[in-house]
Parts: sequence; structure tokens; C-alpha cells
Amino acid sequence: MATLERRLAEFAHDLRTDQVPLEAQRVVQRMVMAVLGTGIAGAAEDGVLALLDLLREAGGAPQATTLIYGHKLPAAAAAQFNATLCRALDFCDAMAPGPHIGAALFPAALAAAELQGGCSGDTFMAALVAGAEISARLNLSESQYDGFDPTGIAVVFSATAAASRILGLTVEQTHQALALAFNRCGGSFQSHVDGSLGVRIVQGWVAQAGVQCAQMAQRGITGPSHFLSGHYGYGHLYGRGTLDLAGVLEGLGQEWRLHRVVFKKYPSCGVTQGVTELTLQLMQSQGVRAEDVSAAEVRLPPYAHRLVGHAFRVGANPRVDAQFSAAYCVSNALVRGASRLQHFAPVQVNDAQVQALAHRIQVVADPALDARGHTAVDLSLTTHAGRVLRQSLDIAPGFPGAELTDAQHLARFEDCLAYAPHPPSRKQVDVLLGQLPYLQQVRDITELVQCLMTT
Repeated sequence: MATLERRLAEFAHDLRTDQVPLEAQRVVQRMVMAVLGTGIAGAAEDGVLALLDLLREAGGAPQATTLIYGHKLPAAAAAQFNATLCRALDFCDAMAPGPHIGAALFPAALAAAELQGGCSGDTFMAALVAGAEISARLNLSESQYDGFDPTGIAVVFSATAAASRILGLTVEQTHQALALAFNRCGGSFQSHVDGSLGVRIVQGWVAQAGVQCAQMAQRGITGPSHFLSGHYGYGHLYGRGTLDLAGVLEGLGQEWRLHRVVFKKYPSCGVTQGVTELTLQLMQSQGVRAEDVSAAEVRLPPYAHRLVGHAFRVGANPRVDAQFSAAYCVSNALVRGASRLQHFAPVQVNDAQVQALAHRIQVVADPALDARGHTAVDLSLTTHAGRVLRQSLDIAPGFPGAELTDAQHLARFEDCLAYAPHPPSRKQVDVLLGQLPYLQQVRDITELVQCLMTT
């Protein structure tokens, strides 16, 4: 009988798009749309151009293209840059309790397609679906991650699986590529808590590793074959001995866990989506405004609180500080009546009115909320007149059970275009949006690169 590891490799190697339900393909299409919108919008964010300069300085074979700017770099370097770009605004897809799959999966797959000299849309879609499904199945619980960055731990496998498929690796080579990827797992949520650019840099490393692991395996370099089930494998090190390894593969190819992918309604951390939604709901239903509020309390599950519950402060990277602050998200929504990409730009984050209100918002860890789910939140606003307005929510918008509509997905994308420093032409946008629903029918996926270069 094939090992668990071998079965994952076979899945990545053999999956055909005609085996994938249309709704699962639709999730991946929306993932690509979210990633590309975020990448277009994030072209001038902190660290992006500095990384591009560094990678161009290093040089190497001109194998793949950097999005927006159109420079040619080695495939792994192009994947690294594009993934960093696509995570720079943190508005890409996600999954509870934290992995961002698409922003590494798509750049790694695109770089591999260019390295290969082209790739049919059908193969590209199969690679994306296989990669997304593998990471969805290797996604861990909050207690298992316990501070590890889920993107750095689980998503390296999706990037590697997709690159392996597109580069035409054998089943055995794919197995070894995934085994090598296991040794590239890493990253900490401390990057988020400290408001550092490490959040987006980890995303880039994951995509880079995916391409490199596939290239190494293609050349005969091997990894630990029992990377899941071995004594020191994934189940032990990251699953902390509590991961149901048989359950990872249960129903593989029949039950699609990529349906758990989240598409954020608001451009901030996933666990701030609920409290932002509640704030805007109270404003609409109760007519409350920022000037009416004397104080507020946000109650979050402990895992979410550790990520976004610290006192709001502005450090070297204001956007990251704001994105990972529940207090800022509430204050921003109250002051501006919305939550848009422009509201997380440094000049907006440093607004005196928003900061003053944020410092009057208390964020509390409440273990009782764990029973209600990952995104459970209670919000209470106290007015100067003494009214206390309360609202609760268990499933945040964009999460399974509260999915965004097609119109909301398009609104997300248009918000990205409106914020972009180098937006594509309307013709480029129309071509891109016209192709996305039929991605698997595109003759050569690398042709889409022209829609993604604007400078």
C-alpha cells in the first residue's frame, strides 16, 4: 500500500480538471482574482521595491516575469517577488486559522509555467486545485500552530505541488519535492504582532521554496520520504502528536476541503473581519457615529486576541500595525463609515481622530468564545449619553457559511484597482476578468502575463 506521502504526490501528479467539481474550480478562480487584485494594488507598498532591487542585484537566468514591473528573474526569484507583492496588502485569500494559500500558490505556478516555456490552462488549473487542496488538508488547528505562521507551515506544500505538476515531474520526483518542502516549513506570528514586513516576506519565501524544491527534485535531490508520518515528521513537529494523519487523506479527490478558503470583505486580518462588520452594522441600525462613542469593548477568542488584541500603536510599518489591530479596525470603521484599502495607508493610520478613539477601545480575550468558532466576536459601544449598544457575530463575512456574493468579489477587485499605484488599462482588466471564469480553457497561461504588467 502506498504511504500517505506517496498518495499526496500521486494526487498532485494525476489530478485532472474533469475530476474537480465546478464549484471547487470556482473557488480557485476567485482565489486567482483576489491574489491578482491584491498584487496590482500592492505594487508600491513598503518592502516591495526594496526586494525587487535586491533580487535584480543578485541576477541570474531571465526565466520568469515580475508582475506589474515586467523584469525577468530566475523562476524562484520571480515567484518570491510576486508572492511578496500579492501579500503586501493582506487582502488576498486566507483560511482559518491563518494560512494564505493563493498568494504563494499562484506566483509559484506562474513562475513554473514560464520556466517550462508555457502551460495550458487545463494543466494550470489542475495544478492550482491540487496545490490548494493539499494545503487545506495539511492546515492545522490553532492549538497545533500555537504561534507558528500557518502560511509558512502549510502553504509551502501547495506551492511545491503546483510547481512540480507544471514542470512535469514524475510521481517519485513530486514525492521528493514535497519532502524537501517539509524542511522549508517555518515562520512565526510574531511578525504580525510586531507589525513587521516579515508577514509578506514569509509569503515570498514560501513561493520561492515551492519552485526551488520542484527544481531540486527534478535534478535528483531527495528529501525525507516520511515527511508526514515519520518520527520527526509533520505530524510530530507541527501537529504536536495530535494530528490525525489518516484523516489528512480521507476522501482525497472526493471531498474538497479547499471550500474552506476565506475571501475577506475588508482589507485587514481575518479575525478583524467580524468586528469591522459589527461596527458598520451598529452604525447603520442605531445611527451611531464616532463622535457619539465614549468607549468600546471587543471580546475575542484567545487565539484571535493574541494576534490582534494588543494595544494599538504605530511603529515602523503603520499598515501592518493597523491591519492586525482590532481596536484600529473598530475606530476606522466608526470614523470613516467603511473599511477600504486607502484607510490602511500610513497617512490614514496616523490620523489623530482615529488614533484617539482607538485608544479608548478595550480588546478582551474571552475563552468562552472558542465554542462559537474562530471568528466569534462580541462588540459593545458606550455612548457619551450612556447608551450601551451590543452586537455579536459568530461567522465573519467571507468565511464558510457567510460567503461573499459575486458582486462583493468584484467590489473587492475594483477597490484594489482604485488603490493601485500603477493600474492596468481597462482593456487589460477586461481581458483578465473575461479569462478568469474560463482559466482551464486558456491556450497558454503565460499569455496572461501581459495583462499584469503596467509599468
